[in-house]
Parts: sequence; C-alpha cells; structure tokens
Amino acid sequence: MKLPPPHSTIVQVSERESAPWITMVHGASHDQRYFSSQVQAFQQDYRLLLIDLPGHGQSSSLPGPYGFEEYAISILAAMDAAGVGETHYLASHTGAAAALILASRHGQRFKSLALESAPIPGFDLPSVTAALDRARATARELGVEAARAEWFERGPWFAIIRKNPQRCRADAHWAMIAEFSGRPWLDTTPAQAVAPLLHRLDSIHCPVLIINGEHDVEDFQLAAGELERRLPRVQRVTIPGAGGFPMWEDPEQVNDHIRRHLQDACMKP
Repeated sequence: MKLPPPHSTIVQVSERESAPWITMVHGASHDQRYFSSQVQAFQQDYRLLLIDLPGHGQSSSLPGPYGFEEYAISILAAMDAAGVGETHYLASHTGAAAALILASRHGQRFKSLALESAPIPGFDLPSVTAALDRARATARELGVEAARAEWFERGPWFAIIRKNPQRCRADAHWAMIAEFSGRPWLDTTPAQAVAPLLHRLDSIHCPVLIINGEHDVEDFQLAAGELERRLPRVQRVTIPGAGGFPMWEDPEQVNDHIRRHLQDACMKP
C-alpha cells in the first residue's frame, strides 16, 4: 500500500517563480519548527519546503516502520507532491542521514547539501544507538512522556542547550520535544535495512557542507571526519561553543556559512 506523503509546508515570499528551492528536514523528536531561524534568513531569496518526517509534527499519524530508508522514501514523496524538482537541501541528524541516501541515488535532484551532525547509514554510532534504545525502552515501559523527558535531560547532544537555556532557546526546544508523538519509539515493525553507505559516498557529486558544534557528540564528529575524507566536494565547519544543534544554538553564525555555501553551489557547476 502506497502511503500519502508526509506533511510539508511551502514558504514562498520571493515573487520570483524561478527562485531556487531549499528543502529542510529535521532530526528525531523534532519537527519543521526546528528551522525557524533558517526560514527567516532564507525566505526572501529561496522557495522553502519544510517537511515533517513520519511520526513527527503534523505527520505524527503516519505509520511506521520508521527507519532511514522509509524516511528517505517519504522525503522524496513530499518533494514530488510539492512539485520540487531540483533543490538545495538543509537537514539535521536523521534528516541528514536520509539526505545521503537520496543524494547517492538521485543526484540530479540535489544542487547542494548542508548537513548538521549527520549519521552515515551503516556507520556504527554506539552512543547514539544506546540513547535510542534507552528511549524506546522507557517509552514502552513508562510511557512516552517519561521517555521525552529522559531524552532531553540525559541526551548528550542537548547538553549545550541545557547549560545555556536563554541563549539557546531551551524552552522552545523542549516545546518541540514535548509534542513529539513518540511513535517511532513505540513502533516494533522492523525497518528496512539500508545498505552501508560509507563506500558509496564518492557517488555524491553536489557540494556538501558538514556542520558540527565544537562540543558535538564524539560519534557525530567521527562520522563528520569520514564524510570529509570521502565526499568529492565537501567543506566542514565546526561552530565554536556549540553542541549537537548549532543551527539552533548559534543560528546567525551557521546561517552565514550556509549562505556562502549556497552562493558557491549556485556559481560552480
């Protein structure tokens, strides 16, 4: 059975019908509100497509399984439904992993990628796997509310947000997580296996910007190192003082990097 595409929002302030697209895809437990600062920064010059992944935001009712492969398929379906052919792509965590899958298979659809704390499908991230397993166990034993609280209070990627609540808009960040359905944690349907991507990264030929915070989780730093070594057209930036979510924690600095990345991608074939 073919599922409907996930919920998406089109932001089109520019009067230019030919304005390039940026597709924005969040990470686990978030929704399209994660990109509020990026929407403000880029809506004048680009058409924006913001996607809520299945099980998240306004796509909470979409059933599982909830794996990288399923997310990648759903993103492509949302792009097709919105009439987005070629696009720049901006993503965090889970959305970044799906981007690598899509760009390795449908390279003609992607003008550039800007990826925050990107997992590489098939590349071992033991601390991330442990945190996800803990969230699933807590959700099933104690309920989603307890799992969400534990996720935010113990997750190492939220450490900078917890330590700097005013600067990092901790209340707004928690508000997103507090509304997360938890369905991906409760679902027991096996997700489709994704072929390891490490040795296929050289098939991604569009410009890629890799973004990490200075205090990002070590697993994500290691993955970023592999991406930097293996992608043909890659730039890596580390945001001083930031943690697991520099696009949220230090949006002005990150948006400057993204803006230059987009300009370079538009200039170079």
